[in-house]
Amino acid sequence: MTDVFAPEKRSKIMSAIRAKNTKPELIVRRIIRYLGYSCRHHVATLPGAPDILIPSIKTIVQVRGCFWHGHKCLKGRVPKSNRPYWKQKILANKERDRRNDRRLRAAGWRVKTIWECAIRASTAMDMHRRLTALLDPQNTLASTKRISTRNAANLDRAIAAIRER
Repeated sequence: MTDVFAPEKRSKIMSAIRAKNTKPELIVRRIIRYLGYSCRHHVATLPGAPDILIPSIKTIVQVRGCFWHGHKCLKGRVPKSNRPYWKQKILANKERDRRNDRRLRAAGWRVKTIWECAIRASTAMDMHRRLTALLDPQNTLASTKRISTRNAANLDRAIAAIRER
C-alpha cells in the first residue's frame, strides 16, 4: 500500500516526532528526582547521548519507545504499509541500541532500559517501586525514601499533567 500523504506532508509529520524530553522520559526523570538522585539528560559525549544519566551511582536509564525500538508489545508492531522499510529501520535502531549499550557498559556504566508501554500502564506507586528496584538493587534506599500515599497522589497528579501535555 502506498503512503496516503505526499512526501512533503509525511516529512512534516515525521519531523514533529520528538526524540528528547518525551512524556515517558519526563515521568521517569520526575520519579528519579523524587528518589533523591540528581541526573543529567542527553549527554552528547557518551555513545548514543543517553536519556538519563545518574552519575552518583554510575547508571544510565534509557527510556525506549516501543515502536521505534522494536519492543514485543502491541505498540511495537511493524506497520502493514511499507513493511520492508520499517523492518529495516527498526532493526537498525535495535542494532544501534545494542552497540551503544555495549560501549556504555565497557566505559563502566550500568545501563537500564524502561519501555514506554510499562510507563504508560503504571501508576506513580508502581513506577516508584520499579525504579527503586532498578536503581537500588541492594535495597538501601527502601528504608529511607518510602513513598507515602499523599506523595503518591501528588506524583500521580504530576504524571497525569505530563501525559496530558
